[in-house]
Amino acid sequence: MRQSRRLIVIGILVAVVGLSLGAAQGHFNLNLNVRVFQVEHTEDGLRLYMRVPMPYLVAGERGPVGDDGLPKAPPYTKNRYEEQGLMHLVDIDALKAGSLGLGQIAAQGLKLEADGKQLRPSVLAVRAYPIGDQPGFATLDEAKATFGTGPVFPDNVPEIYVGDTLVDVLIDYDAGGRVTSYALSSTLDPNIPGQDKTANAILDYGSGGVKVFRAQGLLTEPVTISGSHTSAAWTFIAEGIHHILGGLDHVLFVLCIVIGATGLGSLVSRVTGFTLGHSVTLTAGFLGYAPIGAWFIPTVELGIALSIIYAAAVAILTEDGYPARERTMFFVTFAIGMVHGLGFSFVLHEILKIDSPNLWQSLLSFNVGVEIGQLAIVLVAWPALLLLKRLNVTAWDYSRLALAFACIVIAGYWTYERVPAVVDSL
Repeated sequence: MRQSRRLIVIGILVAVVGLSLGAAQGHFNLNLNVRVFQVEHTEDGLRLYMRVPMPYLVAGERGPVGDDGLPKAPPYTKNRYEEQGLMHLVDIDALKAGSLGLGQIAAQGLKLEADGKQLRPSVLAVRAYPIGDQPGFATLDEAKATFGTGPVFPDNVPEIYVGDTLVDVLIDYDAGGRVTSYALSSTLDPNIPGQDKTANAILDYGSGGVKVFRAQGLLTEPVTISGSHTSAAWTFIAEGIHHILGGLDHVLFVLCIVIGATGLGSLVSRVTGFTLGHSVTLTAGFLGYAPIGAWFIPTVELGIALSIIYAAAVAILTEDGYPARERTMFFVTFAIGMVHGLGFSFVLHEILKIDSPNLWQSLLSFNVGVEIGQLAIVLVAWPALLLLKRLNVTAWDYSRLALAFACIVIAGYWTYERVPAVVDSL
């Protein structure tokens, strides 16, 4: 029996540590790529203003390897070997000579369907910018302004890497009349690292006002855009759910809260504290009420790792003492929640700008999604632990200890990784 208990403990440790190897990513090191779609309704159909990192358009167009050992450069690019290896630069001359061809790649890769019919695209204009020099694109007016009388590409840039370039494309879709709802999808597959984390923001300017939709990935599955504010809000709720369930650090902390709770009242108190804490800083951090120094982001990342170690240690050393002890733990989890909320806020900032329409609806919806994801973890873990306790108290105790130590090991490794980033930023 003792041997079987040991095997249970070891098995849980191995499983959790193994899971961490694929999921130990910091919020601010995801290198999320963002695509923005501003959709204007016209008398004849739709007009799409699209901003996309250039690799999404050309990386999938690479040709076969030639006699020189180099792959054929994609359209509007050229190859060059550097110390880092094969690098891809923008062919600025080709871009200026015929930019609409680049827009055609975008148009061919996007699909807009209304009433069961695919709408035919017509590329009207293309603009490109070095990242950091691009004009605003958070509203329809800003998107329209990018296609003014300016050049296709700035004249003062002699060369630039493809990965450092943004492209704006204006596409008209003729539907033969007004469109009330439609589906947007994409067949563009650049095969670049992190493309499954691509953040897509779709802003629809229909008769019912502006609605903001959110989707993650390459849009291989169509996103239905309708006049419903509820459907728009749901895309941000889904993103909040995905973020907390897809972030192992948040999952581990909530799990530590569960295994450290001494009863239902204790659990509710700690979860409430964590919820209130991250709700405050999610909002404040997103709105810009947070430090902007280089040290801040890595410090938050380090704080999240340390919070897991603390919560796991509390779970191991837990003792009865409700309500006095729980009043203390409420404020502790509230403070820790404030640290985690800053992580949430920077993720949201990647997909939603402060001057975006329906800001508060999207912000609230994202937070609701986070709460739903958090509640899902609790509703799975707490009943499972209660059931295990009823069946075998010893196995329950060993399982709690194993999970707590596994969390300490994982978070300890994250701490080791993140300390140098904090030191370097000071």
